[in-house]
Amino acid sequence: METFLGLPKVSLDDVPAGAIVIIGAPEATPYETGRSSHAGGAPWALRAASTRYARWHEHHDFDTGDTLIPSGVAILDAGDLPGDPKTPEANREAIEGAVKTILDAGATPLVLGGDDAVPIPVMAAYRDHGPIWVVQIDAHIDWRDERFGEKLGWSSPMRRASEMDWVEGIVQLGARGVGSATPAEVEDARAWGARIITAREIHARGIGDAFAAIPQGAKVFITLDCDGLDPAVMPAVAARVPGGLNYWHAMDIFDALAERTRIVGCDIVEIAPDRDVDGIGMLTGVRLVSTAAAAMARSHG
Repeated sequence: METFLGLPKVSLDDVPAGAIVIIGAPEATPYETGRSSHAGGAPWALRAASTRYARWHEHHDFDTGDTLIPSGVAILDAGDLPGDPKTPEANREAIEGAVKTILDAGATPLVLGGDDAVPIPVMAAYRDHGPIWVVQIDAHIDWRDERFGEKLGWSSPMRRASEMDWVEGIVQLGARGVGSATPAEVEDARAWGARIITAREIHARGIGDAFAAIPQGAKVFITLDCDGLDPAVMPAVAARVPGGLNYWHAMDIFDALAERTRIVGCDIVEIAPDRDVDGIGMLTGVRLVSTAAAAMARSHG
């Protein structure tokens, strides 16, 4: 197995406290049982694209102001979880169990999806490690109670998060265009207390006070659906829509959260390798994973 950035491998039975642990989750809950996810190849593709940086661990990263691999923190790769589109329940159990193992060890998970069904079992693993706030970057708000009869699919992660007692609040960044949400879902999200800041608002005013409601030092989980980014920088998605967030918006989000909160986990989902253009999406994905890890390390310092 090629590891991300050529990082050391680690077994889930051997996770050291304080580490940041990368783990791939290629499959969760498909809408059509037995049909492989459009994003199932993303963990492998991200690792493959990251090899160009494997010898640059001690080089300066101008995006983070530190070396590519920050000193004083272990960043390790635990490989991919098994995933079979024919066994969604087993996929969810494997994801939740692996993330819980990492958290129980006192480490921080960085999950490479997979589609946007992956965050549901990831967030479920925080049951004994909350309370947490969820910060979502996404073109869609994902508040459907069900779609095609499935309550644990791509359109429902934030609805399911709202039902988790250990989730204190939700901030949603980058909504734009038209997705599966109806006006009823938007009303439900706002009635629950989710703060929705659209892509248009962020382009106009920046991140601003997006995180003002999150208490200083709170535990935060970031879920980054890559279709929240503009196709110019992330073409490798199934739902391309103009007007998305740019790379520097993502950096601003990571930086603001690292300064204000403790980032206790992150997933990066909805990268569809077959939809990429000239490797741009994979390159952006590698940088997002790298800078997310650096932000986690800073937030724990």
